[in-house]
Order: sequence, then C-alpha cells, then structure tokens
Amino acid sequence: MSFFVTSLGPGRGADLGGLEGADAHCQALATAAGAGQRSWRAYLSQQSNKQQPSIDARDRIGTGPWHNARGELIAANLDELHGASNRINRDTALSEHGQPTPGRWHDILTGTRADGTAPSPLDPDLTCKNWTSAADDGAALVGHHDRASAIKESWATSWLSAHQSRGCSAAKLSELGSGGLFYCFAK
Repeated sequence: MSFFVTSLGPGRGADLGGLEGADAHCQALATAAGAGQRSWRAYLSQQSNKQQPSIDARDRIGTGPWHNARGELIAANLDELHGASNRINRDTALSEHGQPTPGRWHDILTGTRADGTAPSPLDPDLTCKNWTSAADDGAALVGHHDRASAIKESWATSWLSAHQSRGCSAAKLSELGSGGLFYCFAK
C-alpha cells in the first residue's frame, strides 16, 4: 500500500495542524494499519502568504508508483496521477484498512489546483489558512474521490479539484459532503 484516503480526519474540521499535522495523521493511520515503515505525506497544498511560501501537493508525495490497500495501481507516476488515466475512483479510493470511503464523504480536502499545484496568493484562501482553521468562514478546495457530481463538467468530477467547501469547520465541511478526510501517499 502506498496510497489511501484517511478513514477519519483529526476531528477539527479543516484544522489539520498544518501540513506537519496532516502528515503525522497519515503516518499514524498507516502505522496502525501495518504500513508505517514508509514515509507518508498528505496530498495537500500550502498557499503562500506573507509568512509562508507556497508548497505544491504534487511535490510532496514522491514519484510513484502508488497502489491502494488491495494492491491495485492508482498511478505509475506524477504525470499519470495528474492526467486522465489515473485510477482514483469510488472502487479504488480505499482507506488504510482497505475499506471504501463512505459515500456521504465524497469531498476530499486537497487545497490544490487540477495540475497538483497550490492556489495563487492572488486567489482567496483555498486551504483553510493552510490547514489551521476550523472556523465557519474560509474555504478549501476539495476533490471527489468517487468522480461523482450533479454538474456535468469535467472539473466537477476531478479527484483533486472539484470545488470549494462552504467553510472550514466540521459543520461547514459536511454541508457539501466532507468529513475532513484527505489523501495520503507514501513517498
């Protein structure tokens, strides 16, 4: 296993403790599932501001290949992962325990544009203050692990950049179907 969707979030909405806290959550879940010998990173971007540089999610996760808990290939490399031929969908986006992601939680936190890069500093905050906010305001970019959407546009079914959340709190994230879950990749 070198890819999973977290079975649960840290429990504070989009406040994941920044990238460091999100990575630690991935590592802890992987360790509990018997896959902690690898270095795990959350697939999240950091948006630049006066205090922090931008960090692209695609640059945090290594070069692949990535397999789910059943050993199914998700993507062979970064180009495939961010292209049309990746295999992230309802059947393959499994938790660290090999369980399907619950359908009610199809919005997966990424804070990332479709090419795997961080939002521009000219954009509004799209990372819930770089994963440190659980406020009712703010927003995070989310993807659809199940590739489902009522909107018939290609971007609406993106696994990494489908739309913004309605806020950063657990209650606001859940309004559109997010349980504060995110993707983890072994580097």
